[in-house]
Amino acid sequence: MVEQLLSLHFTVPYVVLVVAFVALIKGADIFVDGAASLARRLGVSPAIIGLTIVAMGTSAPEAAVSISASLGGQNEIALGNVIGSNLFNLLVVLGVCMLMTKVPTTKEILVRDYPWNLIATVAVIIMVAFFGTASGSPEIGRIEGIVLLVLLVSYLGYVIYKTVKNRIPADESEIANVSLLKSIIFLLIGIVLIVIGGDCVVKSASKIASDLGMSEMLIGLTIVACGTSLPELVTSIVAAKKGECDMAIGNVVGSNMLNLLFILGMAATINPIEVDLGTGILIDAILLLGFTAMMYLFSLHGTKLQKTKGGASVALYAIYLAYIIARAYNIF
Repeated sequence: MVEQLLSLHFTVPYVVLVVAFVALIKGADIFVDGAASLARRLGVSPAIIGLTIVAMGTSAPEAAVSISASLGGQNEIALGNVIGSNLFNLLVVLGVCMLMTKVPTTKEILVRDYPWNLIATVAVIIMVAFFGTASGSPEIGRIEGIVLLVLLVSYLGYVIYKTVKNRIPADESEIANVSLLKSIIFLLIGIVLIVIGGDCVVKSASKIASDLGMSEMLIGLTIVACGTSLPELVTSIVAAKKGECDMAIGNVVGSNMLNLLFILGMAATINPIEVDLGTGILIDAILLLGFTAMMYLFSLHGTKLQKTKGGASVALYAIYLAYIIARAYNIF
């Protein structure tokens, strides 16, 4: 009886992991279908839906982790979670999509959204490096948090203005079989499955890793950091496979913008974020800026050598992961 209970104890996380992955993938499939049909009904580019609705949905895990950490007084986690998730989105999510299929970038994303991403990243680096308390301790305070939220409102306002200005009347033949209500229901069901599936994957994988003897620090640096970006990864891959490449790119760019401006802005406004430069977080932020610029340059050259670019991006993330693990254990 004891042996059976022990066997069940060790088996349950694996079952949960498999079921959670199925929920995550199916949720992404439903979510992308709903988002694509909504874009057609509204007469807007799938990239716009990716930048807004899809990005907001897939950023839910990062928002939950960061804002909960801020409310609990552990708001430095918010900064690490945002920067780590953005690095994963850029290098792994876009990298895997480029390895799987051609992912052309629209002119709007190149001209409008990537520059905003670079500006937001530079703003966070300046705040981390040069802003602080009266005693000189590095801190992203409430004023800086409000500045980030104002930048977000400005960006979203600009996106909405351009969307309305360039809106194309919906093609009735394309939307005849898909009602607005059905599109919204698909979105809601999809995001619920994505969020619950992603959360269960992180928890079950963490339990398995703990049982296998991995330290909590290593689990946090790897499984939890990557796990909160699983919705972006799965949703973007599904979107790319369905031919909705604009939505895949919009999801990544939009999620990174929301992470930097909304999640970090909210976390700092709720509770100022004390920054420990000894953790290497400034280096991570500078790397994020460099990789954002790199992906922008990759996109400028279209789909040329795309599989090579995708492979290089994923390899760079693997090197970065090795670096932060070595840094955490003071190997160098």
